[in-house]
Amino acid sequence: MTRVTVLLGGISAEREVSLVSGRQCAAALEKAGFTVSTIDVGADPAALITALRAQKPDVVFNALHGRFGEDGCVQGLLDWMGLPYTHSGLRASANAMDKVAAKTVFRAAHLPLASDALPTAAELEAADPLPLPYVVKPIHEGSSVGVHIFRDGDNRRAEIARGWTHGPIIAEEFIPGRELTVAVLGDEALTVTEIAPRTGFYDYEAKYAEGGSVHVLPARIHPDAAHEAMRIAVAAHHALGCRGVSRSDFRYDDTKGEPGRLVLLEVNTQPGMTPTSLVPEQAAWRGIDFPTLCARLVTEARHGA
Repeated sequence: MTRVTVLLGGISAEREVSLVSGRQCAAALEKAGFTVSTIDVGADPAALITALRAQKPDVVFNALHGRFGEDGCVQGLLDWMGLPYTHSGLRASANAMDKVAAKTVFRAAHLPLASDALPTAAELEAADPLPLPYVVKPIHEGSSVGVHIFRDGDNRRAEIARGWTHGPIIAEEFIPGRELTVAVLGDEALTVTEIAPRTGFYDYEAKYAEGGSVHVLPARIHPDAAHEAMRIAVAAHHALGCRGVSRSDFRYDDTKGEPGRLVLLEVNTQPGMTPTSLVPEQAAWRGIDFPTLCARLVTEARHGA
């Protein structure tokens, strides 16, 4: 029987989400017939290596989110140990987690992006880096950690810049309209989900709190826009070199009618696997239950790349 070790927790800002994802995945894998162990990953890589050597897994299921779990660090460690693991490899993970590197890849693939600037915290404190409205976010974080939208009349910019603790900053034009997401499993886009946050902004709370947002799938958008979103998601998945499953997030500006303007925001190489997560929802809509989804990722796990 295949032995699977699920990595969960970690030391990023998304630790609590990873704990929920990992526990849900471990239970699903047990239901699917695997022998499952878990490791709550901490700050000591030597301790992780020791635990992995003790458990001797055939496959590692990576349920970590954020820095050190999603950015190529743990992928490099697993490559060094010669252990097959789920989701994307080192290069794709590192590039996807770095918003500037990812946008460089996407531009080369001619995918639609928002205009941007790269201010320092001091430059952001001194002046608007882009015409209002615009968004600022950390270059190396996920799950909407540290994201702020600045609009006309907003007086928070200097205060937020002075208190910034999330590393390098990227500013992007704000795209009005709707939030869409597309999961890619293997080489196939599953469907398009519209995310309607109850707060008006798809922030960390809206993503992970029970009832924080409403998911509409398939999204009620023009068929041409839906088809294009799925095409772009697959193209982004391939451009980065992702494997297993990824999730592409979009803004869809339909304020002047449909079909509207699609803008690719980012690709998540370690999408959430919590009870409110989008990938399990899309898979279920396609007839793939959660144990089958997790089992497929284990079966398709590879070393390196």
